[in-house]
Amino acid sequence: MNLRRDVFQAIADPTRRSILALVAAQSMTAGAIASNFDTARPTVSKHIQILTECELLTSEQKGREIIYHLNPQKMKEIADFIEPFRKMWEERFNSLETIMKNYKNKN
Repeated sequence: MNLRRDVFQAIADPTRRSILALVAAQSMTAGAIASNFDTARPTVSKHIQILTECELLTSEQKGREIIYHLNPQKMKEIADFIEPFRKMWEERFNSLETIMKNYKNKN
């Protein structure tokens, strides 16, 4: 049975978000990624596997090493999904700020 992982469940984990931030700055091997964490290497490898299954990371074989890269297209899909919500909350906060300024000026 082929279960597809949910990208939002993947990025909900703080370790996986940290891995994405690391790899966004520079493509890395699993060992280089793992060296940034105090957890066991197999645990980090599992996180990398989940991110790869969700297509947030891509892998490239270079000799004996596998280099992980951020998949910007998949990250854009997430950002595009979140954008309408961000705009909605920004509008609400701006409205609240206006109300608070008016309230403050009256007092």
